[in-house]
Amino acid sequence: MLKSKALLLSLAATVMVASPVLASDTLKVGVQAPITGSYANEGQGIDQSVRLLADQINAKGGVLGKKIEVVTCDDEGTAMKAAICAKDLVNKKVSMVIGSYTSTCAEAAQATYYRAGVLQTSDGTSDTLTEHGYWTFFRNSFPNSAEAEFAANYMVKEKAYKNIAILSDFSSYADGLATAVQDAVKKLGGNVVAREKIKAGSQNFTPVLTQMKSKKPDVIFFAGYYSDGGLIRSQQVALGIKADFIGGDANDNVDFVKLAGNAATGAYIINVPTPELLPYDLAKDFLKAYKAKYNMMPPSIWTILNVDGMRAFIHGIEATKSFDTKKVAEYLHTLKDYPGITGPISFAADGNRVGSGYMTYEIQKDGSYKIVFK
Repeated sequence: MLKSKALLLSLAATVMVASPVLASDTLKVGVQAPITGSYANEGQGIDQSVRLLADQINAKGGVLGKKIEVVTCDDEGTAMKAAICAKDLVNKKVSMVIGSYTSTCAEAAQATYYRAGVLQTSDGTSDTLTEHGYWTFFRNSFPNSAEAEFAANYMVKEKAYKNIAILSDFSSYADGLATAVQDAVKKLGGNVVAREKIKAGSQNFTPVLTQMKSKKPDVIFFAGYYSDGGLIRSQQVALGIKADFIGGDANDNVDFVKLAGNAATGAYIINVPTPELLPYDLAKDFLKAYKAKYNMMPPSIWTILNVDGMRAFIHGIEATKSFDTKKVAEYLHTLKDYPGITGPISFAADGNRVGSGYMTYEIQKDGSYKIVFK
């Protein structure tokens, strides 16, 4: 009898872990993002997009009869706060979490969501994010390895740079991308003359740039975030370093141009298509609604990629007619060509989004982007 009772309690606990939404009258969707801090406009964009989608879905009756309730936690772009946010959102009984913006913060929260059976989707591109084997995690962007191959091909084959300098910060995303680019460049026979790192947020990058200048690079590839990238580009030009500047995908943000000032003109950014270039009707409709609600456009493509991750989760619930996160995850691991705002969504068995579609943009004098390679 005691054994039977223990077994029933164990089974009940398992159901609660896999289905945190069952006991609630609402579907709680968590947002873990940097609402404040260096990446605040990205975090606010994610939060706003999730709330807009929730409003749209609720206006149509919700998800299987449940209205969406959005619960936001500000991780401030730090791993320590991200870990705290994960525990907080789990305690608040969210069924899924959208975020975070950085790979470091997404990874700091992964294990907590996994243990609780809470689905997580993030735009983080560090390859390690899908190497832990967490069935709860889905990457709605594309891994560093895919971007690295594209960037190396552009620099070595398309532009034929003779001397390539690579710069990053110490974060898992930036360091991982920079290392992958370096390896991909060398694989194509390219010449890396410098591989340096900066402390994110330090403002003054002239020492490392001066050191790089002595190497006479034809190009500086920066794998960090826009909040540093704009300043690096500005200081590079001020120091008279004639090299081209190529920013990795995390430099794709309206604030890069603001921080770089006039020096932004002629800089290159590598990323998937920016929101205004998305050719899909879903994208045009969502961007129109976003602008109408918030009187602005999303800060970058990352906002849209995150909300696409949420859309995929909602689709999984509706397709399986279940709030059991394990069942939803099993369905999503075989998802093929679900119509997304950012294009068809397919997931591999490891939770990676399938595909790539990178482009190189040149920043114009008015701050707009011109596609120069794809």
